Amino acid sequence: MSNSPNPEAPSGGGARQLLGMKGASGSQNIWKLRLQLMKPVTWIPLIWGVICGAAASGHFQWTLQDNLASLACMVMSGPLLAGFTQTINDYYDRDIDAINEPYRPIPSGAIALWQVKVQIWLLLLAGLAAAWGLDRWAQHDRPILLLLALGGSFMSFIYSAPPLKLKQNGWLGNYALGASYIALPWWAGQALFGELSWATAALTLAYSLAGLGIAVVNDFKSVEGDKALGLQSLPVVFGVKKASWISAAMIDLFQIAMVVALVVLGQHLAAVLLTLLIIPQITFQDIWLLRDPVLFDVKYQASAQPFLVIGMLVTALALGHSGFGTTG
Repeated sequence: MSNSPNPEAPSGGGARQLLGMKGASGSQNIWKLRLQLMKPVTWIPLIWGVICGAAASGHFQWTLQDNLASLACMVMSGPLLAGFTQTINDYYDRDIDAINEPYRPIPSGAIALWQVKVQIWLLLLAGLAAAWGLDRWAQHDRPILLLLALGGSFMSFIYSAPPLKLKQNGWLGNYALGASYIALPWWAGQALFGELSWATAALTLAYSLAGLGIAVVNDFKSVEGDKALGLQSLPVVFGVKKASWISAAMIDLFQIAMVVALVVLGQHLAAVLLTLLIIPQITFQDIWLLRDPVLFDVKYQASAQPFLVIGMLVTALALGHSGFGTTG
């Protein structure tokens, strides 16, 4: 099995390889390759989403039992189902990656396609089994976590696979991605410890429009391959400069909408805190994202996203305190 190293891999390429980040170095180790397909760096927002959902439920307790249940939900959402999502995406994106990132495991020939298929099925089945077990633990009348896992897995499939391949459309694909990274894990965490209301579902879907903006940031590195294979990502449709402004606007406007929602719910301190967390994001957008999103995409995300995810937790705690998300 051959593996073409990345000639442009920077120092730290080995760590990037394990995390599944752009600029990774090559490897012959099958377990490192499997981990790279699962892109551990993408698990973080889903794990955080579970935490936000648990906080919004208003019923999470700092007991050993609740902590173990939340940890199991994080494993289900991150390593298992996000790992499934990333692996199946790499499987169907192997032609694009051959242009954009030829050193990745599949286009480099470092791992056989049958091994990738086995990994896809194992991660999917393990994630669904974990969801079923969490439903049993929570004594749900309806298997809400299993249904969420099935729905999210189906979304992952149609996002990556033809004929639908939602990622071919910049708006639909990025919104599906944003909702999968914000709304779905939030719903899982909230349903595990409390009630998932329609109001919470609607609010988190609106919050996911900020996630659409974040998803656009990931498209800048793939413009060349997207153009070659006819994918209508927003940077391809509108150009890199306009797409960077669309990305920033979506991220900011829908967080500001959450500020308004918190004010309406009487959570004024949380509204102030969320506003203060939006300000540095706008600053980093001016410094990195709007200046050169292709060159500075990683620096922008590393600088700005911590403020966004802290804002999510502030919002979730406020919703749990208000009782907004605790009734079905």
